Amino acid sequence: MGSAVERTDEHVREYLMYRGFTSTMKHLDTEIKADKEKGFRVDKIIDQLQQFVLNFDLFGLKEYWLYLDRRLFCRLEDVYRSTVNKLRTSLYRYYVINTIQKGNLEKTQEFFQKQALELQSQVEWRDWFILPFIPTPEQNPAFSPYFSRQWSDTFLVSLHNFLSVLFQFLNWLSPQPVLLSFDAEVQKMTSLTEENEQLHFFPSPKDKCILYILPPVNQGMHMPIILECSGDIRDLVSSQRPVSTTTTSSRNFFSTFLPQGRRTPGKVPQFTTGSSPSQLAVGRKDPPTNLPSHPRHKRIQEHEKERKELFSKPPSQTPEKKGDAGEVEPLGEASSDSLDSCSNSRSCGGAAEGGGLSVEQPFIKLSQEEYGEHHSSIMHCRVDCSGRRVASLDVDGVIKVWSFNPIMQTKATIMSKSPLLSLEWATKPDRLLLLGSGVGTVRLYDTDAKKNLYEMNIDETHPRILSLACSPSGSSFVCSAAALSRSGSVDSAPRLPIPVSGQLLLWDTKTVKQQLQFSLEPEPVAINCTAFNHNGNLLVTGAADGVIRLFDMQRYESAMSWRAHDGEVYSVEFSYDENTVFSIGEDGKFIQWNIHRCGVKQSDQVLPQDATGPFILSGYSGYKQVQVPRGRLFAFDSEGQHVLTCSSTGGLIYRLTNGEPALESVLSLGGHKAPVVTVDWCSAVDCGTCLTASMDGKIKLSTLLAQKS
Repeated sequence: MGSAVERTDEHVREYLMYRGFTSTMKHLDTEIKADKEKGFRVDKIIDQLQQFVLNFDLFGLKEYWLYLDRRLFCRLEDVYRSTVNKLRTSLYRYYVINTIQKGNLEKTQEFFQKQALELQSQVEWRDWFILPFIPTPEQNPAFSPYFSRQWSDTFLVSLHNFLSVLFQFLNWLSPQPVLLSFDAEVQKMTSLTEENEQLHFFPSPKDKCILYILPPVNQGMHMPIILECSGDIRDLVSSQRPVSTTTTSSRNFFSTFLPQGRRTPGKVPQFTTGSSPSQLAVGRKDPPTNLPSHPRHKRIQEHEKERKELFSKPPSQTPEKKGDAGEVEPLGEASSDSLDSCSNSRSCGGAAEGGGLSVEQPFIKLSQEEYGEHHSSIMHCRVDCSGRRVASLDVDGVIKVWSFNPIMQTKATIMSKSPLLSLEWATKPDRLLLLGSGVGTVRLYDTDAKKNLYEMNIDETHPRILSLACSPSGSSFVCSAAALSRSGSVDSAPRLPIPVSGQLLLWDTKTVKQQLQFSLEPEPVAINCTAFNHNGNLLVTGAADGVIRLFDMQRYESAMSWRAHDGEVYSVEFSYDENTVFSIGEDGKFIQWNIHRCGVKQSDQVLPQDATGPFILSGYSGYKQVQVPRGRLFAFDSEGQHVLTCSSTGGLIYRLTNGEPALESVLSLGGHKAPVVTVDWCSAVDCGTCLTASMDGKIKLSTLLAQKS
């Protein structure tokens, strides 16, 4: 219930902000801060009680317990009154024990003086009035159990469980408001939608199913089984039994009608005695040789012709004669849809691999989910170093902090009056978020406490915070500040042909003070992108003048620099072995540079425009939205062998090649209707997670499983 209340509060805040009721929202925030029930969050109520105990605030402790008694406990039946009294007694004892453990005997004596009239008539407190006068009460057999960690933990857990059950009881006793019920309905609809999508993978009992049996290409290979329902391939599996070479048929495949009863997709039927795999019967007699002239049957025959051409022989063998294909009547060319499905299917690729036709896919896309809480184009989308939370920033200055494991859920919403241009997770602790604005400030935001910890004023003459990078040690961060463009706007598109002035600064996260300003040669220029290596000893930057600069962070000086691109450098990252750096520039090139030999290229590939920007979203009546790259344009997998880039329809994964003129595309994630403008690849969990964010505010989260060779 507590989480539902918290999410509902966020929805109410968004609605009030949307309607412009700012004064009402301020009153709401004030009321929420003063809420003694803490939004029905049991953990926060326990924390509040512990704060009173640790601060020796006896009056606040008593008042808070009396409020809970009047507001909650009084609604219980009389049979539970004894439980409430025992918990109150344990709470007071918890307070007294804390005063003695902290050596504050004045507070111990104050407690018994103020509570004497109330407690002296209670049997459980008679022996406790001598406690302040015992030299070592923790060694007294009557009191020593209360000084143990086990007793305090047991008490807090008991109180937590009691309050949790109480809130569930009150929720059942009185109906929830309609606004709270909305959250439960959303979760229910989400689960039903997921269940409905899963059911799509199973054929209906009324569907007619066709079973294709393909002979092995080489001896000893498994026989591929394809189950097709209503013309759409639903499952493609491989038989678990090795096929004997004596039963290999000269025909490429045979089809038989399955009975219309329920069958498990992909289940391999048993062979009948005295029949070969070519004459396999599944509940019916042999099919008629001439299928009726029906569109679905025509597609089946087209599939048959296509599979014959793909799987009848390895490419090393000589082509078969035309007479060999006489057993299957050709009825036109194979459909392009089936070709696409076979080329994109890992199972088809695996079957063809035995014949040397293709290479096994390096990744399997297990699932793809959508986060749709943004209502404008995304600028940044980054997952934290632990792989548990994602922070996304849109052009309206709205930041969403959300999790995706086990379910996709918004944790915090940050709205800023000033425009925000950059975003970066802190490394230690990983709950902190750095936010760079367009008015010369950087905020340090605590995503757990949902509040700003610090706001740092960088430089009034360079108000645009274009890039932030936190050192892996967590002790400092690098900030790139740029002057306003000639038009005076915070973010103009396209960018000016002449680079604007900029600064590169190092800030200490503990003292929240500027440590130094890096020297930018030959002239101070705006730095668009920054990245640390794994230990923070090296920093690489890409600037608006097309120059990549490598800094030695132990000496705080530039180690080398070279002109990398014709135009601006949009994105730069270290390679997996950190012997090279990769960059994407305004000239549309994806280049790998050797950091041991200044300006020497390892590889140079040209990417399509939809991978490098500027990104264009066209609408009705000639409307066109242009967005200059701001976020991360590429990301590597955990082993540094593949790279994820942007595209107009979703993320594209390429295999990194040494010196090849073009990258090898291995997987298209898809799923987007607008151009993808920033990506990230998290390998902190067992299954790699790819984030792709687009100009329509949609973020796709694709879960991949790596195929180990």
